[in-house]
Amino acid sequence: MSWNVRLIRRTFLLVLFVSCRFALVLQAQNSPELDQRFRRASEAMRNGNLDAAGEEFAALAKEAPNFAPAHFNLGLVREEQGRHEEAIASFRKSLLLNPKLHGANLFLGIAEYHLNHLDEAVATIRKETVANPKDANAWMWLGIAETARQHPEEAAQALDKAANLAPDNVDILYHRGQAHLLISQDSYGKMFKVDPKSWRVHQVIAQANAEAERHLDAIAEYQEAIKLAPTQPGLHEELGSEFRNAGKSQEAEAEFEQELKIDPYNVLARYKLGVLAIERGDGGRAKELIEVALKQKPGLRHSDYNLGRAEMLLGQDESALKHLQQATTVEKDNEVLQQAWFQLGIVYRRLHRMPEAQQAIATFQRLKNEEAEKSQEQLKKFKVQQDPDVAQPTDTETNPQ
Repeated sequence: MSWNVRLIRRTFLLVLFVSCRFALVLQAQNSPELDQRFRRASEAMRNGNLDAAGEEFAALAKEAPNFAPAHFNLGLVREEQGRHEEAIASFRKSLLLNPKLHGANLFLGIAEYHLNHLDEAVATIRKETVANPKDANAWMWLGIAETARQHPEEAAQALDKAANLAPDNVDILYHRGQAHLLISQDSYGKMFKVDPKSWRVHQVIAQANAEAERHLDAIAEYQEAIKLAPTQPGLHEELGSEFRNAGKSQEAEAEFEQELKIDPYNVLARYKLGVLAIERGDGGRAKELIEVALKQKPGLRHSDYNLGRAEMLLGQDESALKHLQQATTVEKDNEVLQQAWFQLGIVYRRLHRMPEAQQAIATFQRLKNEEAEKSQEQLKKFKVQQDPDVAQPTDTETNPQ
């Protein structure tokens, strides 16, 4: 798979720099000529000249058979060339000579993985994680091998450790997500087998429909779940959210109210009731509900924007101004950000601060125009991608190395 090739190359290049350190050891133990040859072979490897590097490392391994780094780097070359059996032999020789050689167990395990020797791969890579517990790549490859071995829970444990060590590594995040997804699928599968008529089954199906924006289907499944578990906390709030997504505000409000009867501490139900109150024009009730929700859970999404709207309904323009100004600095959702600037313009106008009102409306219009241009560009790209008479970009054109 392409991500495997890229990852091997990336890790492979990192290890190459380590070889220069070993070259100093070689210089102390062998002739300057061998040291120069080792450096040349390492340089060839760094430059991607694998044939030359492989030839030189093979010769060095033969002439200095007890020098572990020569066998190790020869293994790296053979692995990059796809000659996995030869790579395994070289890595094993390097470990025989130096069992503590950093990276050798990792790359031996990767080579075993590529030959589908999954049990051997796991056992070998695990040795690397024991010897070098802060090596994120080792934990990631342990997780990859465990996933391939269909052990998702063990994979997730390894990948969680990798993510703690390298939280911004997209490869780790991808494989971690895949492992946890497999665990979820396994859990849901067992749940369906154990009790296919459980309310939990309907809840899971409803959540899947909601994520796919099939809101009417989600509503039907939540209603079935509630028939089986009418007082289960959370279900009415989730159903209310789907009613609101389907444009059924009255039904949504009734469900949120019911949720608070079952669970008075449900923050989301209370907060969403406040938002609905804004849409009905009831600023007093909206402010009360949102402020109580924020005391329970500070930092709810769009809270400054919604409080600003509530204060506007109450005629409290100075308070509304503070909330809307804050919303324009912290809001991440582009549509809400646009509306925050628009409402801010209205508040400035009410306060007779006309230059600021004009600037706020101009900012709103600029953001709206930028979004429209972006949408047009995306539409053009989509049309080109869907046109059978247009040659599509190659992988190398869209993913330059």
